[in-house]
Amino acid sequence: MDKFEKLTGVAAPMPLVNIDTDMIIPKQFLKTVKRSGLGVNLFDEMRYDDNGNEIPDFVLNKAQYRNAEILIAGDNFGCGSSREHAPWALKDFGIKCIVSTSFADIFFNNCFKNGILPIVQPQEVVDTLMADAEKGENARMTIDLEAQEITTSDGEVFSFEIDSFRKHCLLNGLDDIGLTMEKAPAIEAFEAKASQERPWV
Repeated sequence: MDKFEKLTGVAAPMPLVNIDTDMIIPKQFLKTVKRSGLGVNLFDEMRYDDNGNEIPDFVLNKAQYRNAEILIAGDNFGCGSSREHAPWALKDFGIKCIVSTSFADIFFNNCFKNGILPIVQPQEVVDTLMADAEKGENARMTIDLEAQEITTSDGEVFSFEIDSFRKHCLLNGLDDIGLTMEKAPAIEAFEAKASQERPWV
């Protein structure tokens, strides 16, 4: 998993509330167990018409937001069924941070495990960030995880809270496998000792 330290990039405004995981990645794309290749189908039913053509009015189809790395979203983002494909699709598209007033619990947890930083902010802060994002690609926002700060294109700074363990994992690029591998020497020592004490196992 890539480290998340400091991100400066385009933020896409998506003020819709209750965006569920089926809207993020529809069920017909859940057949794969690969984390790559899902970005093209992110928000599929909102991005494309019945013939597979892009819908021009959808935010991520607009030229200024095609390379967005930050999403400023409406309340209760990621609700619905618990599918890890949702953060996979967001990450594959290029989204590294999502700011909202609230997230569904399972989606929130899955984001951290896949290197995406979900940030909870009060409605008035989200409104300010949404307005900043609506300025387009020249209005770049900065997310500083170490300092726990969001800086708008105008220099306005907002602090955010994050669990210290999750912060550690993101800063060091540690998913569940990475955390386990940190204990590799202890695991190997245990296995060697166990083999000597119980060679029949």
